[in-house]
Amino acid sequence: MSVQDTTDILDRLAGVVPGSALDALRRERPQTRDNVQASYAALFEAPDETGVTPSERLAVASFVALLHGGVPVAAHYLDLLEAHPDGAALAAAIRNQARQAAGSGPYGAYPPGPLSREDVAGPVFAVEGADRAALGERLSAALAHAHRLVLHPRDAAAADLAALQTAGWSTAAIVTLSQLVAYLAFQIRAAHGLRVLAA
Repeated sequence: MSVQDTTDILDRLAGVVPGSALDALRRERPQTRDNVQASYAALFEAPDETGVTPSERLAVASFVALLHGGVPVAAHYLDLLEAHPDGAALAAAIRNQARQAAGSGPYGAYPPGPLSREDVAGPVFAVEGADRAALGERLSAALAHAHRLVLHPRDAAAADLAALQTAGWSTAAIVTLSQLVAYLAFQIRAAHGLRVLAA
């Protein structure tokens, strides 16, 4: 069965109506459409091979979507998260952390040189207090990593990866987390662009 014969996540998030001009436009690029859907399936539906649980994936995706202000996308992942055992409490903690972590970004400093004039200082995020105890060291470290990739992309350093490993993330799992954050950035912007085209 072709991916085009299944429910398309980007169509759903963008509110693309079957048979509409926008639907026809998307179907003009079947390979692109299929690849976007296949990426979603690999990150959120395929059996795990890297040690990142489904609830961890959904928690990080929800957090990233909230940081980006992608309301329909965040609602999608939060709904999926809440369907998991103890998901409602986890979703509430993610919402709370996203409120505390919100910012305009991107922040960070370039190496000394002509781009240094674009340096922007910004808050560094870490899960604290009761939410850290509730989320655990592993997920707390994952949220800090996601925040860094979204709002401090040029500040990433080897020490940040070491912190993830100390919290229990394998190299393969860190790659999966980073892929997830990158996919969400694309998905949110693509869904928003499609909604604008449909307006």
